[in-house]
Amino acid sequence: MNISLHINGQARSAEAEDRTLLVDLLRDHLGLTGTHVGCDTSQCGCCTVLLDGHAVKSCTMLAAQAQGSHITTIEGLAPASSGALHPVQAAFSKCHALQCGFCTPGMVMATVSLLQKHPQPTDAQITEGLSGNLCRCTGYINIAQAVKEAAAQLAS
Repeated sequence: MNISLHINGQARSAEAEDRTLLVDLLRDHLGLTGTHVGCDTSQCGCCTVLLDGHAVKSCTMLAAQAQGSHITTIEGLAPASSGALHPVQAAFSKCHALQCGFCTPGMVMATVSLLQKHPQPTDAQITEGLSGNLCRCTGYINIAQAVKEAAAQLAS
């Protein structure tokens, strides 16, 4: 079947089987490999993307379910040609909120969604907002600090 989406501001389409997961369409059919596959069971959040502005785990839905939707992946947060990072990406770098980096795209996308809902999140909102994303390297302290830093940067 032909699946048409708006990805990172561009109309895109691809031929895929009915059973193709959104994460596989993004990675294997469209070459957007910044969206990671971590657990294949929707527990880790590495595959988080924004679907019509809401954070979703792209391994939990069929690509066909996203037909016509607007999707933002980690590649779409800041134009590569500008050399600039999105404020959330910059905050993660500044606060050393990553180690191996495997969970980082999903954490960043979940943070973007969180800050859209709660521009000045409380500690409890940060914990809840990132609860679907696992990091096996950090203790989450720097990640929470990066969320606060990003909130401050976006507010100014």
